[in-house]
Amino acid sequence: MTHSYVLAEFVGLALIRRFPRLATLTFVSALLENPDIEVVWVDELLHRKAVELLIARQDKTYSLCDAVSFVLMRQRGIGEALTTDHHFEQEGFQRLLLP
Repeated sequence: MTHSYVLAEFVGLALIRRFPRLATLTFVSALLENPDIEVVWVDELLHRKAVELLIARQDKTYSLCDAVSFVLMRQRGIGEALTTDHHFEQEGFQRLLLP
């Protein structure tokens, strides 16, 4: 599972790092078409819950994308994340990738 903000963040990061635009967009399109990957589209309610989490965690440097992930993971009972981001551990999740 992933969500639309992760995809948006990925595209921006890939382009800043000078990955080829077509390859980046082709990869994202392939993710969207993959039946084994669920993409959750962030709606207003999920966005608002993520903003509430950010307000509650003002001592952290979480991004809005991180906060959406945390809210979704808690809603779905997911405890592990395929990430190197230490924020997931700060929020009580297990990182599956090392930096």
